[in-house]
Amino acid sequence: MLSNPYSRPAFATLKARLEEPRRFIQIVAGPRQVGKTTLAHQVADALNQPTSFASADDPALKGAGWLRQQWDLARLQARESERGSVLFLDEVQKLPNWAEQIKQLWDADTAQQTPLRVVLLGSSPLLIERGLSETLAGRFELVRLTHWAFNEMREAFGWNLEKYLFFGGYPGAAPLVEDEPRWMAYINDALVETTVSRDILLMTRVDKPALLRRLFDLACLYSGRILSYQKMLGQLQDAGNTTTLAHYLRLLSGAGMVTGLQKYAGRQIRQRASSPKLNVLNTALMSARHGRTFAEVKQDSAAWGRLVESAVGAHLVNSAAGLGAEVYYWRDRRAEIDFVVERGNELIALEVKSSSKSSLGAGAAAFVNTFNPTRTLLVGGDGIGLETFFERPLEYWLSQ
Repeated sequence: MLSNPYSRPAFATLKARLEEPRRFIQIVAGPRQVGKTTLAHQVADALNQPTSFASADDPALKGAGWLRQQWDLARLQARESERGSVLFLDEVQKLPNWAEQIKQLWDADTAQQTPLRVVLLGSSPLLIERGLSETLAGRFELVRLTHWAFNEMREAFGWNLEKYLFFGGYPGAAPLVEDEPRWMAYINDALVETTVSRDILLMTRVDKPALLRRLFDLACLYSGRILSYQKMLGQLQDAGNTTTLAHYLRLLSGAGMVTGLQKYAGRQIRQRASSPKLNVLNTALMSARHGRTFAEVKQDSAAWGRLVESAVGAHLVNSAAGLGAEVYYWRDRRAEIDFVVERGNELIALEVKSSSKSSLGAGAAAFVNTFNPTRTLLVGGDGIGLETFFERPLEYWLSQ
């Protein structure tokens, strides 16, 4: 892991919130295998008060009273300590009616001024946020964990940029990269299949699970490309409809796997049914599903270019989480911009080039004339070096 285990920004955020006089439920949400449980234990070790942990990872073994039992034990601990205590609940979204139960318990503690603080951990932001918005409004704060960035993988494992671009940002898979078949099997079996079967299919109604799986494979194959829903249905050879496909893509995005970026339309009403630009949220997914080796992809300039563009897209989307920023693409006839980032009045256009000698194309000029962005950035080529770009979060480029 990181040589400084507390270097992730979420560590400082969560620790500070738990030490404040104000009392909110803290929600740590993110994809599988990005370090949520490790972060919770690191924060617990750094707090000067008692803590307790409980996991609902196997909901079949948790009866209706399990959550109350864990909460009552933490209450006793809180009342016996001068500084109160903190209860960490992992995979809480797998419990039946978890949000309603937590609301009742939390409100009772608030009324009785019980000095108990609570941290909920969940592997699917989509499932967590559904319960929050419906039941726990006004009682929680969200701490988002995303896939590991380049500088984190470099610090933890000594990776260079090329290695990060291909193998992505899963710290648990990093020790396996010297045995590429084993690494691919781990990504596909322990991460992809577990996320699909346990975080999506088990917790959400999906009428066509085979279609959802094929859509994920298609998104990995076409990551970095704009593809209409009609063309997707043709590729998938399914008699479904575009509404179902768009819904499944949102589920995959909520689970931190792949997303469909929408076309930027400025102040015009955005058409949610517009052709999305598919993008993996961790390039490990793209590499593992393709089945080609690191050496093979490096020698294929077209494949490497798609990997670079997908990595830039993933970096932008992951960095935008929690910033109030949105990531889009833009295309008008033959003019195209790879990525557009909007936050309030700030608007940035980004073009990505994987070759060493490339400059901004005609699409940048067309976008500038149409939308007058705050700035236009060339990533790679004659512009910002790829390593420099990946070392910095989106906030840096927004604030320049």
